[in-house]
Amino acid sequence: MIDAYEDPGTPDCRGGARYLWWLVRMQAGRSALGSLISCVWMVLLAATPYLLSRAIDEGLEPGDQRALAGWTAALFGVGAFNAWLSIMRHRTMTRVRMDANFRTVKAVMAHAVRLGAALPRRVGAGEVVTIGVGDVNTISSSLTVIGPGVGALAAYLVVAGLLVSISLPIAAVVLLGMPLMAVLVGPLLLRLQGTETEYRERQGVLTARIADLAGGLRVLNGLGGKGLVADAFRRDSQRLRAQGYRVGAVTSWTQALGVGLPTLFLAVVTWLAARLAAQGAITVGELVSVYGYVTVLVRPVSYFVDWGYELSRGVVAARRVIRFLALEPLPDHGTVDAPAEPSALHDPESGVRVPPGRLAALAAERPAEATAVVDRLGRYAPTAVTWDGTPLDEIPLAQVRARILVADHEAHLFAGRLRDLLGGHGDVDDAKAARALHAAVAEDIVQSLADGLDSPVEAQGRNLSGGQRQRVRLARALVADPEILLAVEPTSALDAHTEARVAQRLRAAREGRTTLVTTTSPLVLDHADTVLHLVDGKVAATGTHRELLAREPRYRALVARDAGEEEDTDETAVEEVAR
Repeated sequence: MIDAYEDPGTPDCRGGARYLWWLVRMQAGRSALGSLISCVWMVLLAATPYLLSRAIDEGLEPGDQRALAGWTAALFGVGAFNAWLSIMRHRTMTRVRMDANFRTVKAVMAHAVRLGAALPRRVGAGEVVTIGVGDVNTISSSLTVIGPGVGALAAYLVVAGLLVSISLPIAAVVLLGMPLMAVLVGPLLLRLQGTETEYRERQGVLTARIADLAGGLRVLNGLGGKGLVADAFRRDSQRLRAQGYRVGAVTSWTQALGVGLPTLFLAVVTWLAARLAAQGAITVGELVSVYGYVTVLVRPVSYFVDWGYELSRGVVAARRVIRFLALEPLPDHGTVDAPAEPSALHDPESGVRVPPGRLAALAAERPAEATAVVDRLGRYAPTAVTWDGTPLDEIPLAQVRARILVADHEAHLFAGRLRDLLGGHGDVDDAKAARALHAAVAEDIVQSLADGLDSPVEAQGRNLSGGQRQRVRLARALVADPEILLAVEPTSALDAHTEARVAQRLRAAREGRTTLVTTTSPLVLDHADTVLHLVDGKVAATGTHRELLAREPRYRALVARDAGEEEDTDETAVEEVAR
């Protein structure tokens, strides 16, 4: 089975079936062993009726006790050996499935790491969750076909050969039965692929919405939008349920045929064999063996239907995996060095210009537009941004990442010590951490934890409040001390008093460094050297916060926290809280 640190290999992403075949080829020896054991196991199951017929015809009917004892001993030996083979078959196929499971997980995780920060911008969290929770298990389960599936085919051919020696009509019925069942079940399996694909798509969308709701429920509740979103979620979940019923309907027919057709098949062959025995065309022992053969065939015939169902679902799941693996990370074709001195960033698409060595603020009527500007400035999206006149996408990505940091207010917090969380890739000393925590007004977080900086923090900061998590994220960005800091809504979860203190200290901490924050908070905007008012994705006005309040009614309406708040009241509040 694949080692935890072993390279999973290069997946074949040309189609769902090809991906499944790649999983088989990556463990060819184990797959071949599973097929071999399954073949012997299935054939020996078919040998049991043969041994039973010999015991009847050569021992029981003539009264030959020695022959009866010999055939009985052979029957017992074959049964015991087959029981051991069944154990080995199950163990081998479990390893096959687990290897496919782990290999897919490693391939998906490795690609997620390659995508890096582009991942959340290219695919929703729900899609990744659906792949990890459902699709991986579906893919691994579908590989059962390479073991018992091959064995069932071998047993089918062996039984057909044995029946030829007893009766050609019975052998003909057996040989023609399987193609007939394939004709009956095949269209259902094709339909299942279509309904299962649509169901998986809807499931991924709904899972993504659940993740979004979990992260923004408090904000939605504060804005009074919880009921509206709940209604939309209810409608989507009902559509998913209806699609699930359609999948269930096709699945029920498939499974019903998987049970019913083999039973009907057994009845037809048994009736035909009984007629031949009554006519004297076959012996009683041969009648018993025919019944035994057909009873044995019920299992592989039923397996064929079930494996067709599992394989169909596996192809659908594999298509989702390869669609994820087909996502490309941000291209890096840069050959021009970044500016040697602090320089301005300019986004021609929006008109945003970030002056070097200053604190700028971006106030947008729609937060998504401000985030899109930051993504372009930080080169997390296709961009025409220039840095001192040089196109940003012509500069090597490593240089961009080393000097420009995008601090997202929802950035991931990994589990570990608070000290490690602040330090990121490297160690951080107490003095540097203290300065960053002070600037982010986060000293109380350290004081509230039992072991200070060495206290454990749970994944995504679950043992911290929303405001504490936001301040920790800001402190982490300040520890990195980048040349250019682009902070997305760094104070959105803070109360007014803390927000004003953060704005004041952030300005002091970033003195002489290039900083851009996206916000509509007047407490933060009042500390910015330059405020850029973004309307419909374009800069509509530029100036200080107070200048824009005086001359831009639309800006004043955007940043006012109270519908009846006047300009002078707003300014006085800012000054008082800042003090």
